[in-house]
Amino acid sequence: MTSGRRKPSLAERRAKRAEVDDPNVVLEAALRFLEARQRSVAEVRRRLTTAGYREELVTGAIDRLGDLGILDDQAFTAAWVESRDRARPRGERALRQELRLKGVASSLIDEAMGERRPEPGGVEDPDLPAAERLLARHRSQLNRVVDPRQRRQRAYALLVRNGFDSEIAGRLAQRVIAAEPADLDIGD
Repeated sequence: MTSGRRKPSLAERRAKRAEVDDPNVVLEAALRFLEARQRSVAEVRRRLTTAGYREELVTGAIDRLGDLGILDDQAFTAAWVESRDRARPRGERALRQELRLKGVASSLIDEAMGERRPEPGGVEDPDLPAAERLLARHRSQLNRVVDPRQRRQRAYALLVRNGFDSEIAGRLAQRVIAAEPADLDIGD
């Protein structure tokens, strides 16, 4: 049994939102979008514009969120890089690409990558510990590969897919094959 009421189509919902005159409605929509996680200004703008809200109301909501300190691309960029380094290690190349896709300005990306690298040309490349964490996370999968060459190839491919440069990937993949199977905890 149906209720007889049909759900409005996407076009109808967008048309209704285009008629909205109250800036608070747009602000509330932006806040709902930000509930799940921090977002870039471009992500919020894209979401609200795609939903059908008028450009001047979208800009007003974004300005208000910026004034309140809720929407800040610099803080977003720093948090994104820190989160990725901690939870889902990525190389600098991948981090830059992810942030570009989120609409973050190149200058903010460069600044975040500069802060990630303690000293210019420093010995400790921040990609190295991140790559080691990624390999550690996938150690059990790599341990199942008995052939050292195949194990190295898989380790190398895993690192490159996650945005690490070929030098780091090659160096760490070489360490993976240098380890004896007993050192890798391969079960019989």
